[in-house]
Amino acid sequence: MTNRKIEYWVIPPEADGEFTANMEEVLETYAQPYDPACPVLCMDEQPVQLLKETRTPLPATKEHARRVDYEYERAGTANLFMFNEPLAGWREVAVRQTKTKLDWAVEMARLLDGRYAHCEKVILVCDNLNTHTKGAFYEAFAPERARQLVRRLEFRHTPKHGSWLNIAENELSSLTRQCVVGRRFGDIETLRTETAAWSSDVNATQRGVDWQMKLDDARIKLISVYPKIKL
Repeated sequence: MTNRKIEYWVIPPEADGEFTANMEEVLETYAQPYDPACPVLCMDEQPVQLLKETRTPLPATKEHARRVDYEYERAGTANLFMFNEPLAGWREVAVRQTKTKLDWAVEMARLLDGRYAHCEKVILVCDNLNTHTKGAFYEAFAPERARQLVRRLEFRHTPKHGSWLNIAENELSSLTRQCVVGRRFGDIETLRTETAAWSSDVNATQRGVDWQMKLDDARIKLISVYPKIKL
């Protein structure tokens, strides 16, 4: 019997009104011109396994690349929060021990109080994960504080099975390939240092994201996801 490879892919549903509505809302958001008073911020996240070396790696020489022993020690996990402002060409990685509602709310509050302190509104593109909610702020902060933060956010949720619509997912993929894959991070501090260096380098060299998929394109190329009108 011949073994065949399986390619895993995000397959969009067919004739799904909810998918279509959320997709069009996100695409319409991406089509808006840059407004520093009301920026579009995308976010995504992923876990990282922390691995400690059990033997000191051998430094690189003229004859050999840096050599690392096969053996390692598991040191728990960390979570990467990717924040990306596509039209400004800016991204930042926050590294935390866990990925709870509190972690997400604290990181969002940090951005709203810092980079976006002058903005009355921030449009947030994210998935429907149950930790990315308005209620998370109320679990992390007093009601008055939580309401102040929630009032300044406008959510644009990507549809289920439509994570490819989140530009932060693309940024997270780049980070993984360029900074994380093939490396061992034994502690969160090292992971923070390396991901911060990656962000600084990319922010200094890469311009804003040019998102190609437009609303009219989706209505032609993704016609199968649009419901058939029943009236």
